[in-house]
Parts: sequence; C-alpha cells; structure tokens
Amino acid sequence: MSFNPQNFADRQASSANAKKALLEHFRARPGADDPVMIQRRTEREAVAKARAEREAEKTARLAEMERLAAAERERFAEEKRQEELARQAARQAELARAEAERPRKVLLEAVQYMRERAAGKRR
Repeated sequence: MSFNPQNFADRQASSANAKKALLEHFRARPGADDPVMIQRRTEREAVAKARAEREAEKTARLAEMERLAAAERERFAEEKRQEELARQAARQAELARAEAERPRKVLLEAVQYMRERAAGKRR
C-alpha cells in the first residue's frame, strides 16, 4: 500500500471543491435565449434541413433509376418474347412448307421408283 498523507477531512473538502467547480462550469454555460446559442441552433437546423433535402433528392434519384431499370427489363423481356414468336413463326412456316412439298416428293419418289422398276425389267 502506498502512503497517502491526506486525511479524511482533506479528501472530503477536495471532493466538495471539485463538485462546486463542476457546478460552476455548467452554470457558466449560456442559456437557451443567448444569441450565440440561437445562432448555433439555427445553423444546426439549416444543416439538418439541407441533409433532409439531399436525402430526398437521393431517394428520388434512386426511385428514378429503379423505374428506368424496370422499364429496361420490361423492354428486354418484350424483345425476347418477340424473338421467340418470330422463331415459332419461322418454324411453323418451315413445317408448312415441308408439309406442302411432301406430296410432290412422294410423287417424285414414286416416279423414280417406277423408272427404276422399268429399267430393271429391261435387263
């Protein structure tokens, strides 16, 4: 243990003096109606208002970006849908063309078969 030369009365007085100094420090602060405090409060309010305006602008900008992104996604989906419809139409047209050409092919194959048969009988 270290030796402390102060006795209880000295410590009690020191504590009381510290409390008085702290109280004086808080009493010395300017009041709410002081011009400096009014100016500081006005500045804080102006900063808070500017911050709120910036936040509102940021929110509006983000909403606009999201709206544009949604429109772009919608446009892209519509293009994909149109491309798919075009592919389906092309497939159907190809099938219809092949189906329309089928009787002709069958007839050509029959003619060719008959020629081969006729050529085979002559040998």
